[in-house]
Amino acid sequence: MIVMEPVLEMGTPDGFDLWPVAEVEPLGFLPLSGELSPAEVGSAVMRIASCNDVDPGGEHPPRPADALGSFLHGLLTFDVLFAAGGLRVTDSSTGVALLPGCCDGLEDWRDWHQFLDGGSLLGFGHDPSSPIAERFDDTVRLTVHADRSDSPVIELSLTELRDLLAGVERDLAGFLALAADWASRHLPGHRAPVTAALARVLDLPSRASADQMS
Repeated sequence: MIVMEPVLEMGTPDGFDLWPVAEVEPLGFLPLSGELSPAEVGSAVMRIASCNDVDPGGEHPPRPADALGSFLHGLLTFDVLFAAGGLRVTDSSTGVALLPGCCDGLEDWRDWHQFLDGGSLLGFGHDPSSPIAERFDDTVRLTVHADRSDSPVIELSLTELRDLLAGVERDLAGFLALAADWASRHLPGHRAPVTAALARVLDLPSRASADQMS
């Protein structure tokens, strides 16, 4: 069985105390879905915010003085957002896993759709890990280490990949719904902008837009 999951590459800042977070293995991957605990949602929001917690430059507005506003500043104000991670593909029958590479980001997950609809190659990083996806007619080959002739591979059909990507979108939408509810409890003063920023970085319709369409 082949499983595709949207994942965040984790790393908890030392002494983080702005809201409750779960104990997550540093440099491990946290799969995002509608099944996370509140503490895991807190960890995911923390990680996405920390990916964008860099000093603004140019004419960007200055950071707020308070710790919470300062930490959320990049997430809430940057035009282009980043989330370390991507899509993890695992073949449970062989144990082979294609992990996000160093040039990957969860915000680019829809690149898989462009690949599906006509691309020939999709790369996610370089040495020491250089995962790629390639199309051969109706077959997709995922190579864990493109620079190694003996690299493990995963093969699946275009139809399977399309179904897996639909599942990824459901997982991300489920996480976004959880995050909106979580923010109403833990970040009540920032709920709307945080939810909108998460929708942007996950390349999903905002919850408000989704409600209007339903």
